[in-house]
Amino acid sequence: MDRLEIFKSIAAEVNRGDIVFPTNVEASLKLQRILDDPDCHIDTAAKLIMADPLLSARTVAIANSAAYRRSTSEITHVRLAVNRLGFRTLKAMLAAVIVRQLNSKVKDPVLKHKADRLWEHSAHVSSLAQVIAKQVTRVDPETAMFAGIVHEIGGFYLISRAEEFPGLLDGEPEIWIEYGERMIGRGIMRQLNIPESVMNAVEAMWHGVCAFPPESLGDTLILANDIAPVLSPLHDVDREYNKRFARRLNFDTEDSSFQIIMDEQEEQIDTLATALMM
Repeated sequence: MDRLEIFKSIAAEVNRGDIVFPTNVEASLKLQRILDDPDCHIDTAAKLIMADPLLSARTVAIANSAAYRRSTSEITHVRLAVNRLGFRTLKAMLAAVIVRQLNSKVKDPVLKHKADRLWEHSAHVSSLAQVIAKQVTRVDPETAMFAGIVHEIGGFYLISRAEEFPGLLDGEPEIWIEYGERMIGRGIMRQLNIPESVMNAVEAMWHGVCAFPPESLGDTLILANDIAPVLSPLHDVDREYNKRFARRLNFDTEDSSFQIIMDEQEEQIDTLATALMM
C-alpha cells in the first residue's frame, strides 16, 4: 500500500468512527463529558482533576500564569485553581492533556521528537491566540486558546499511527495537507466533539486567508500560527522567506500597533505557553 492509499485508508477509518484511543485518552474523554454537565459542581471538578497528577499540575500552573493571575497571592491547590480558571478554561486544559496522550505509546525516538516539537508549537499558538483574541480581534480568548490547542489534532493522531506505517509522514506535502490535515484532522475533531466554531476556525487556518486587520476566530488562529516561535515539524515552512508572516507584523489596531501589543504581552504569552508545555 503506497503512502496515498495509507492516508485514504486512515481517513476512511476516522470518518467511520473506527478510532481506538489509548486507555488514558478514554479516561480523559470521560472526565470531559462530566465537566460538560451543567450540574457538575466545582468540588466535583476539583476532585476529578486531582485524580490526574498531570492535569492537576497544569491547572495550578496556568492559574498562576500572568494570563490568569489577578493578585500577588499564589494559588497552591487545585480547588482554588479551578475557582480562578472556571470550567471553560478547565476543558481547554483537558483538551491539552488529551492531545498529549494521543502519542503516549509512541516509542520511535524520531516520532517522539516530532510529537514533542508539535506540542511545543501548539502551546505557543494557543498562548498567542489567547492574547491576540483579548487584545486585537476581541473574540472570546478562552475559545481562541482552545482552538490553538487542538489545531494540529490530526497531526498528533497520525504520529500515533506512524509506527504502523514507516515513512507515513515523509514525502510530498500536498498529500499531508489534503489528507493529514483536512480529512483526518476534521474527522478527529468530530470524534472529539470539538465545537463547530472551533472546527471552522481550524479549517480557515488550513486555507490561510486572513482579513487585515484580523477580526474573526479563524484570523486569530492564522496569525498565532504564523508568528509562533516554534514551527510545526509537519510543515515545510522557511520563515525567512515567508512574506505573509512578515506582513502580519505590520498593521495597526484601534489602540496600538500589533508588534507593540505583542511586546507588552510577552510575559503573559511566555508563562501560559510554559504552563501548557508541562
